[in-house]
Amino acid sequence: MDITTAGAVPLHRPDEFYIGGRWVAPTSSDTIDVVDSATEQVYFSVAEARNADIAAAVGAARAAFDDGPWPRMTHGQRAEYLRAISSAVEDRVEDVAQIWPRESGILAGAARAVMGEVTGAYSYYAELAASFPFEEPATPSGGGGYGMIVREPVGVVGAIIPWNVPMTLIAYKLAPALLAGCTVVLKASPEAPGAALIMAEIAEQVGLPAGVLNVVTADREVSETLVRDPRVDKITFTGSTAAGKAIAGIMTERVGRFTLELGGKSAAVVLDDADIAEAARVLAGAECFLTGQICGSLTRIIVPRHRHDEMVEGLAEAFSQVRVGDPFDPAVQMGPLATERQRERVEGYVEIGLSEGAKLAAGGGRPAGLDRGWFVQPTVFGNVDNSWRIAQEEIFGPVLTVIPAKDEQDAIRIANDSIYGLNASVFTRDVDKALAVGRQLRAGTVGHNDNRADFGIGFGGFKQSGIGREGGVAGLLPYLENKTMVLEEKPGGSA
Repeated sequence: MDITTAGAVPLHRPDEFYIGGRWVAPTSSDTIDVVDSATEQVYFSVAEARNADIAAAVGAARAAFDDGPWPRMTHGQRAEYLRAISSAVEDRVEDVAQIWPRESGILAGAARAVMGEVTGAYSYYAELAASFPFEEPATPSGGGGYGMIVREPVGVVGAIIPWNVPMTLIAYKLAPALLAGCTVVLKASPEAPGAALIMAEIAEQVGLPAGVLNVVTADREVSETLVRDPRVDKITFTGSTAAGKAIAGIMTERVGRFTLELGGKSAAVVLDDADIAEAARVLAGAECFLTGQICGSLTRIIVPRHRHDEMVEGLAEAFSQVRVGDPFDPAVQMGPLATERQRERVEGYVEIGLSEGAKLAAGGGRPAGLDRGWFVQPTVFGNVDNSWRIAQEEIFGPVLTVIPAKDEQDAIRIANDSIYGLNASVFTRDVDKALAVGRQLRAGTVGHNDNRADFGIGFGGFKQSGIGREGGVAGLLPYLENKTMVLEEKPGGSA
């Protein structure tokens, strides 16, 4: 199969950082190569931040918050910038559809489809400016006077973005932070910095005040500088649970604020009345999105024991028809993994599954005819015990495990027997049963007959899947601090 080769990279200044409202040269000559996941060829290179670059970005954000106009604008004024950002993002959809597949392996068509959610996030928070109670009266408990709750920006935010869905995750961090009045240092991942650079270009285009958004690309070690800097009031992070624990430890030590959206090993609880063929089709199709590199993927399929083989066969049949290949080919249904390291991880877990005694029903290898690129076959394991590593550890690739359960309560027990609690779904023809079972699942989102993770309402996890929520009204709250004010009397200009 001929793989689409890269043309010109639609980025203006990948060799510089955006700090303090201007493009600046890095303090070192270090660079990071961004490698095309389908061809294994270098696509473009970006400047690699050192500690001094991070410090400069934090300094610019601190100055913009302490002395600049941004936190002192009205929420309606900041909302106008969000609307301008939404429009500018819409104009860059085709650029994202060129960059994102090469960085992470998503299909180009899927990238275009997702961008509607991205533009919508900026518009949503712009509209929230008019309805959210940034100020509200409160009755003083001591009697007399006039009480108020005033919700003010938390301050300087360090936003650390992973490589899998960067434009979406940037939107659900940046939009509420900007509406609240925060200033931001956006730290892009070394594997997929393109989205952050596009957002820097958009910040310049719409005229965000200097220092409101600062963009750097750094590897993990240097990124810790951002977390440790006492001038940063809050860290918002999406990534692995291990990295999240390290960030939480640092921020707790210095009493900083943090929001963590971490790993998952999400369960699909298939009840006895479910349409197994339809459930298999839905689950297999969802796992092909971004080659399974999604924290909320439904990878533990818990099914009544007497329907186990039917589910395994349905998933295997669906996966056998998936066309893997060039993410720019409209006929392709699944692209490559993002990096060689990621493919090694997935292949390592396939070996672990076999050694644990799971039945390999489909996939497990590399697709024929794809000699270059980090491609794998979508894979199904049956007869999995929930205690095994392939059922407990996040693989972050297109590998599904089918786990038999004795009955409904056993299925709920298995679903909850995990350190994670990010996402889940209940497959049943009975919506009341879906609600009843869903209320017993320890997960931040529970869907019905599909993966229904919804940032528009709010997304986040229980247990080691994270702290806090992103999206919706809940996603604005972590960027605000509540201030109680008790005055002698109601002020003339107050609501």
